[in-house]
Amino acid sequence: MSTAFQALYHDGKDIAFRELTTNDLQDGDVLVSVEYTSLNYKDGLAITGKGKVVRKFPMVPGIDLAGTVIESASGDYKPGDKVVAVGQGLGETRWGGYSQMQRVASDALNHIPAPLDTRRAMAVGTAGFTSMMAILALEKIGVRPGAREMIVTGATGGVGSVAVILLSELGYKVAASTGRPENGDYLRALGATTIVERATLEQKGPPLAAERWGGGIDSVGGQTLANVLASTVSFGAVAACGLVGGADLPGSVFPFILRNVALLGISSPLAPKELRDEAWSRLARDLPVSKLESIITVEPMSNLPALAAQIVAGQIRGRTVIKNQ
Repeated sequence: MSTAFQALYHDGKDIAFRELTTNDLQDGDVLVSVEYTSLNYKDGLAITGKGKVVRKFPMVPGIDLAGTVIESASGDYKPGDKVVAVGQGLGETRWGGYSQMQRVASDALNHIPAPLDTRRAMAVGTAGFTSMMAILALEKIGVRPGAREMIVTGATGGVGSVAVILLSELGYKVAASTGRPENGDYLRALGATTIVERATLEQKGPPLAAERWGGGIDSVGGQTLANVLASTVSFGAVAACGLVGGADLPGSVFPFILRNVALLGISSPLAPKELRDEAWSRLARDLPVSKLESIITVEPMSNLPALAAQIVAGQIRGRTVIKNQ
């Protein structure tokens, strides 16, 4: 039996809410009642048309989702299971989370581990999941808590906010970079020990600067990333996962060949299932629910067009969770 529901639908020219039925959905072996999604920078670009995120039309945007399994042809999931999906083509090549119902390939899903639920899973969302992937990559290369601070750029955004919480909970000293000084108290409450003015990292600096950072998580790119690398200690590492400050890297090879600094690329949409399982397990263990709750704003799906413009303009702080039902 076909069920009607609301979805944000992009036909290649116009984007608007539309009533669809389950017969309209793409193929997938698991049907999910989508309870929550989230707002990420990439979603903002897709909805406003300011970035080439969507690669196939028509499209239902939304690069992540969380909800309850309604039907399943997969042995890994059964009706009633609480599931989450991050990346894996959602909102880009596959219909995504801005819909009250969605068919998803089972290999794109993960079970939601306690104490997370569907709302908290989307409070983490793609942004928080990316932060954990960055931490896992830093740990695997040998970065550990020490006397040097870890720098987090774009710290009031979704990736940055969760990164500050996680790093501080894991015992790192955290320096949080922001262009909005009024958010200093917010970042200190999340665990930052130092607030760094964004402008100091945006100006062109020397190819190799004084060693300051034990490592970092960068969601900005461009000159900011170049300056972070130039000030990272020998055998430190920086995980890069964003480019809101530009796609170029206007630095030099000096940090890499003179200090053994590692630049780690983080791409959460491509994460294989084993890595996703590890990341969600660590998030459930290491991310304190009280701090996660402190960065959440919940909005109805109907507000997505206005919210998309705000996140692209850099006006969103923390994590915006979208309530679909």
